[in-house]
Amino acid sequence: MVYADKEIVCADCGNTFVFTSGEQEFYAGRGLTNEPRRCKDCRSSRKEQRGGVSSRPREMYPAVCANCGTETEVPFKPTGVRPVYCNDCFSKERT
Repeated sequence: MVYADKEIVCADCGNTFVFTSGEQEFYAGRGLTNEPRRCKDCRSSRKEQRGGVSSRPREMYPAVCANCGTETEVPFKPTGVRPVYCNDCFSKERT
């Protein structure tokens, strides 16, 4: 698909910014279907206001490793349907 630069009006500041063909190709390659609504400065400002990626710490849940039996913490609530591994055993399972 051939992309052409587009001018878009920022939803926050009202200034016009260019959504380049390269950016459009990047978005399409990642499966993103919506165009950006904010210019780069407003996106950066908004991200900073929210404290970066996430302003709250990740909630951890206690678990017992299915491989070695070590008590550990994981960033999801174990349901008992799938095995849970400690960091060391998880690394071994991935390779």
